[in-house]
Amino acid sequence: MLDESFNRVYTKFKLHFYRAVFSRFQTREASLTTVETFCMEIINALGHPTIAEFSSFVNISPPNAAYKINSLIQKGYITKEQSPDDKREYHLSVTQKYIDYYNVSYRYLSTVMDRIKERFPAQDVEKLEEMLNIISDELMPELNQLPPKGA
Repeated sequence: MLDESFNRVYTKFKLHFYRAVFSRFQTREASLTTVETFCMEIINALGHPTIAEFSSFVNISPPNAAYKINSLIQKGYITKEQSPDDKREYHLSVTQKYIDYYNVSYRYLSTVMDRIKERFPAQDVEKLEEMLNIISDELMPELNQLPPKGA
């Protein structure tokens, strides 16, 4: 079944990421809690959200969001950058420290994508990309309006 196949792929990506993260714990103390890791994943996926946008997205109070964000700033995983348009507003940006942490997962994704490109004909790869884009657009349509990362 398609749903079982997709679930197996998704689960293997998650498990690879968790194993890589835990293997890093053996050489250094864990610096992000589970909740902080989820917060970082959300901030990274949202691009450069404001504190209010992050708070609204995760459906927590602005003070609770500010507390979590300040902890992540202290740990060096995000920075707040003042909006050039509205000086009262700050956007959250991930730091190189988080990018290095995130790359544990992303490197594996690149490896899998390279294997797909090597194994399957170009037209199949293009079709897969087309299908994934359609699926992505339908999963959370409200996120389709986000600026690309780095914008």
